[in-house]
Order: sequence, then C-alpha cells, then structure tokens
Amino acid sequence: MNDTLTPPSQTSDRSKTPRATGINWFKYAAPKTFYPVAGWLMRGCGAGAALLTVAGLVIGLLLAPTDFQQGEAYRIIFVHVPAAWMSMVIFVAMAGWSAIGLAFNARLAFMLARALAPTGALMCFLALWTGALWGKPTWGTWWVWDARLTSQLILLFLYLGYLALHAAIDDTRRADRAASVLALVGVVNVPIIYFSVIWWNTLHQGASVSATAAPKMAAIMLTGMLVMAIAFWLYTIAVTMARLRIIINEREAETTWMNKLQEGA
Repeated sequence: MNDTLTPPSQTSDRSKTPRATGINWFKYAAPKTFYPVAGWLMRGCGAGAALLTVAGLVIGLLLAPTDFQQGEAYRIIFVHVPAAWMSMVIFVAMAGWSAIGLAFNARLAFMLARALAPTGALMCFLALWTGALWGKPTWGTWWVWDARLTSQLILLFLYLGYLALHAAIDDTRRADRAASVLALVGVVNVPIIYFSVIWWNTLHQGASVSATAAPKMAAIMLTGMLVMAIAFWLYTIAVTMARLRIIINEREAETTWMNKLQEGA
C-alpha cells in the first residue's frame, strides 16, 4: 500500500509549483495595485512621447520632401492623421473598458474609460481642426458635409456627451454605468468613420497607409507619420495614466491604503 502512494514531499512541491511560477495578472485589476503601475507608465510613456514627437516633427517638417501636388500644405498629415487614428482607437478602448466594467463590475475598468475620454475628445478636435486647415488650400473650403468629416464630428459629440453625462450624475457608480452604455452604443460610429470613404463617394481621400496594400507615399514621409503615430500613442497612455491616478485619488480618498500612501508622501 505504501509503495503506491505519492510521497508527501512530492505532493506538496507539485501543488506549490503553479503559484511559485505563475503571475496573477488579476491582482492589477484593483486600483490599489494598479496605482504604482500607472505612475511608472505615466513617466516612461511621457518621456518616450516627448522624444518621438521631436523626432517625428524633424522628419516631417525638415527631412520629408515637398509633395508635387499639394506643396507644403500636405505636411499637416504628420499631426492630422495620427490624431484621427487615435480619436477612433481611444473610443474603441473606452467601449472595451466600459464593457468589462459592466460585465464584471470592475471599478478600475470604469475609471480607465473615464480617464481616456478627455484625451479622445482632444484628439478628435485636433483631427477636425487640422483637417480644416488642410482642406482650405486643398479643397478651397474649410468644411464640407463630407461623409468622413460628418461622422468624425459625430464622434466629437459622442465624446462630449460621454463626459457631460458622467458629470451630470452625482452617484459615481450610476454615472459609470450610464456613460458606459453611451460608449457601447456610440462605438458603432467608428467603423462608419473608417469605411466612409469606401462606402460613399466623398471628397476625403482614401487611406494612404493600409495593412493590405503598399503605401501611397514616399518612405521618408511614411516614417515620419508612423513615428508621430507612436508618439501620439505614448502621449495618450501617459496622460491617461496621469488622469487615472487623479481619479483613483478622488474615489479611494477614504480608504486605508490611500491614507497611508498620502501620509508616506
């Protein structure tokens, strides 16, 4: 009988192995454990965004050649295109975190969605404003009710509506849920923006960069735009993490861990 039994030492070692070698990622779902991670991301991504923004502007404004059709006016793409990309990506991320928050009642997910919204609104406004500056010399007008421009304007209204709805409800939990529903409904506008130039005959040009086709611009132009796009990504992460820490400070102000953190600071 004893020969068929597993020695106690081997059993205990085997049972401890998953805990010893695995990483419990779910622990970062708590504001307390994610708070220092947000600080590290804020500092690292902020530094990266500053460096890449300078590099991207040097490439786009000084090294990239003049476009033979649009002249110097085309250089606005180094801000306009990354801003337009980020305005859509951020809203999709907001909807994703909102869905997680509603499905699992995850406080940090709601906080992340709320922290992303102001930066998304900024990116959307920047895309519309730089698009108007680009449209004047290219189309001869500041604005047309083009399918892409109109759907992008609707996206800005969705961002502002999300922020206004959240601010209008005093109960934080109710505000999170109501704004999250708006984000999930509004996310259907993102594919409309992206595919508008394919579905409808519009003044707005098609995509210059595609995963399924060769780039329609010179390599140096593409490099500058991609560097700026990464810089915008890093900027978004940095300011979102900074805003998230403020939100956590406000919502966790009465907790023991936050009080200890404030006393230690």
